[in-house]
Amino acid sequence: MTTEAEPVRMTRSSAYAEWQKGEGIPVYDTFFIEDLKTVTLGPWERTGGLGAFINLEGAGDTNNCYVAEVPIGGSTRPMRHLYEELVYVLQGSGATRISNEQGASHTFEWQAGSLFAIPMNTTFQHFNTSGTAPARYVAVISAPVVMNLFHNTEFVFNAPFDFTDRYNGEQAFDGDGELWLNRRGTFKIWETNFVPNADTFQLYKRGNRGAGGSYLCFELAHNTMVAHISEFPVGTYKKAHRHGPGANVIILGGKGFTLLWEDGKWDERVKVDWKPGSIVVPPSQWFHQHFNSGDEPARYLALRWGSNRYEFSTHGADDGRGATETSVKEGGNQIEYADEDPEVHRIFEAELKASGATCRMKSMVPGCTGIEQDA
Repeated sequence: MTTEAEPVRMTRSSAYAEWQKGEGIPVYDTFFIEDLKTVTLGPWERTGGLGAFINLEGAGDTNNCYVAEVPIGGSTRPMRHLYEELVYVLQGSGATRISNEQGASHTFEWQAGSLFAIPMNTTFQHFNTSGTAPARYVAVISAPVVMNLFHNTEFVFNAPFDFTDRYNGEQAFDGDGELWLNRRGTFKIWETNFVPNADTFQLYKRGNRGAGGSYLCFELAHNTMVAHISEFPVGTYKKAHRHGPGANVIILGGKGFTLLWEDGKWDERVKVDWKPGSIVVPPSQWFHQHFNSGDEPARYLALRWGSNRYEFSTHGADDGRGATETSVKEGGNQIEYADEDPEVHRIFEAELKASGATCRMKSMVPGCTGIEQDA
C-alpha cells in the first residue's frame, strides 16, 4: 500500500519585485513624494551611479518610477532593456548616447527640464557634462509589465533585437517634431524623441478640462507610454476626473494641492500639498482634482499610459474615447463644476485665503464670489 506525499503549497512572487530587491538600492513604497530632488539615493552597481525605486501606490504595478544620479564628470554604464523608459531631468546637465545592433547611433545633450524617451532595446549611456554638480533625473518604466510577463531578466536585458520602428538611426533628437490633433480633435499632440525644456515648452488651450488651462500631449519614440503637460492659471482648479493606473504626475512649477477620493467615499478623501519636484500617482479609478493655490501658474508633467497611436488599456484607463473629458452624467469619468460637492470650492477658498491669493473661478463655479480670470 502506498500513500501520497502531502503536496507542497505553491508560492507566488513578482519577478519585478524580486528584481528590485536584488538591485541593492533604496525602495520607497509610498503614496506621494514631496520632492524628488531630495530623495536619498544609494549606490547602484548596475548603472554605475546612484538610484532609488519609488513604488507609488497608484501605479498599480503597471509601470514604475525610479530616481537616479550621474556623478559629477562621470557616466553610467552602457545599458539596454526590453521595456519603455521616459526620462525627465530634475537637475544638472549632460548627454546621452544611444545605439542599436545595426550600428546606428545618436548623441544628444540635455539639461534640467529636458524630457526624452530611450527607444526600446537600444543601448544607451548617460554622461554628466558638468564638473561641479551631479545630474539627477526621474524615469518612468514599463518594467513591471514586461518582467512579470517574461520573468527572465537575462532576456529583458540582453535580447539582441532592433525595434527599427522605434529607432533606425533616422529619428532626430534635436527637439524637432510634428504637431497633430487627437482623433476627437480635442487636444494637440507633439510627436518627437526629445523635448529640450518641458518647463517652458509651448502649450495650447484646452477648454474641456476646465480652469482655462493649457495642455499638450507628447508621443515619444513610438512608445505605448506617453507624456502630457498641463498648466492652469493662478486662482483656479481643474475638473475632477478618474482613469486607470500609472499616471505619474510630476510638478514642474507652481504651488497647490490635489484631492483624491474613491467613488462614493468623498468623506474619506486624501489631500496632498505639492510644489516643484513633487510626484503623485492617483490610484486607479479614484477621482482626483488639482488646485492652484499659489501666486504663479501651476504646471505639471504626467508620464503615463495612453498613446494616441497605439491601443493599450490598463484596467479602465481612457482608451481614446474621451472618458476623462466627458461628464459622468454622460457615462464618462469627469465631474463638471456644477456637479461637484460644494465642499470642493470651500476647501479651495480656504487655501487661497491662507496664502493671500484670489479666486478666479467666478464664471465657472456656481456660487463662486471671486473674480473673473485675467484676460
